[in-house]
Amino acid sequence: MNPRDTIVAIATPPGRGGIGVVRLSGERSREIASRILKMSARTPWEPWTARLAALPAADGGVIDEVIATWFAAPRSYTAEDVVEISCHGSPVILRHCVERACSAGARPAEPGEFTLRAFLNGRLDLPRAEAVRDLIEATTLYQARVAARQAEGGLSRRIAPLKQQLLELIALLEAGIDFAEDDVDVATAGEIARRLDPIERELDRLVASFAYGRLVHDGFALAIVGRPNVGKSSLFNRLLEQDRAIVTDVAGTTRDLVSETAAILGIPVRLIDTAGIRSGLGDSGPDRVERLGIERTYQAMADADLTLVVLDLSVPRTAADAALIERAAAQGRHVVAGNKCDLAPSAPADGLVRVSAVTGEGIEALRRELAGALSPGGVAAGEEPFLTSLRHEQLLRESLEAIRNGRTALGHGLPHEMLLLDFYAALTPIDALTGATTADDILNRIFSTFCIGK
Repeated sequence: MNPRDTIVAIATPPGRGGIGVVRLSGERSREIASRILKMSARTPWEPWTARLAALPAADGGVIDEVIATWFAAPRSYTAEDVVEISCHGSPVILRHCVERACSAGARPAEPGEFTLRAFLNGRLDLPRAEAVRDLIEATTLYQARVAARQAEGGLSRRIAPLKQQLLELIALLEAGIDFAEDDVDVATAGEIARRLDPIERELDRLVASFAYGRLVHDGFALAIVGRPNVGKSSLFNRLLEQDRAIVTDVAGTTRDLVSETAAILGIPVRLIDTAGIRSGLGDSGPDRVERLGIERTYQAMADADLTLVVLDLSVPRTAADAALIERAAAQGRHVVAGNKCDLAPSAPADGLVRVSAVTGEGIEALRRELAGALSPGGVAAGEEPFLTSLRHEQLLRESLEAIRNGRTALGHGLPHEMLLLDFYAALTPIDALTGATTADDILNRIFSTFCIGK
């Protein structure tokens, strides 16, 4: 792709709607828009103003009345001249507008090319550009809020002081090497260690935040398991906040997996209701069908990120309950919920969350427990930015490792020239994260995941 081309694309989602937007970006945007639209010549078209115009057909007849807005460089999304044409949201009209723009000299935009130009023109750094994609793809309000904070530069502002401190340390060591002939010890080992401490501490916190950030970005799968009639399907419906699974007092009602997507504390979660687990089933007839359902339950436990084991507090705990908890613990992370607490207010509650799927008691505590079980650092609090991208986590982990290698070399008394190798190695991943030194193939891979109009 040639970054000097003027590009065009439909910027609104596919399908019909009240309004559809066609976006142009490049030095010829205003010229092309003026050629394909009929505007009043009585007043000049000023930047950052909306103009009523007609979108003509090839024969000169009017197809649609549109609103055209010109955003002059550099005060636009891409830092280039941008024109947005708001048409009625018919796919036929939008395609016609794009075709006319292409015939007038524009080129169809590649996926993510508008945001790529914003990055290349210094309008956005790479974490902010990636956050734009996450904002578009958000499925919960919390995901959108996190992405919006990062798109506004929250993560970049947290990383910037680290880079500055590291650059200052590198400059200090370089100066010490330059003045080595004068026997001037510019930086003692203690001074270097003191400067390393805040850098290493903050890098470590950022890397650790990815455990929760991955959860927010990707969501998780939750398998709800237990003996028959402990209230798994009722709890599934309560967490989903709708009656999706059939609930009866007949053991074995749920025989196949039932899954739905919900949100727990703003985190996307795929809830999986499973067949009740019991022994003593035969190999034919209804028993065989139920046995197959139980096998799928065990498979769901193995595949899920988290298992919720449901017990019935209104009856004594059984050996089957203990065996199921043991199996869940052996397979990975799990939470134990004691259901029907409204029927057994004095039942022991050691090591479990007391809930009632009928009354809703304890459900919020259960939601917090489920989210916290998958995040070693607990659920993030406040507005502090955290990592949601695996690329960011890998780069900062690489930087942290280089810092620790430098600290080890410092402890062994190695010369400053050797320390600098580690500190420059720590700087390189930070530059790659922000896009200061990112290779073209990495940029292409990142921006190719965007939608075309963005």
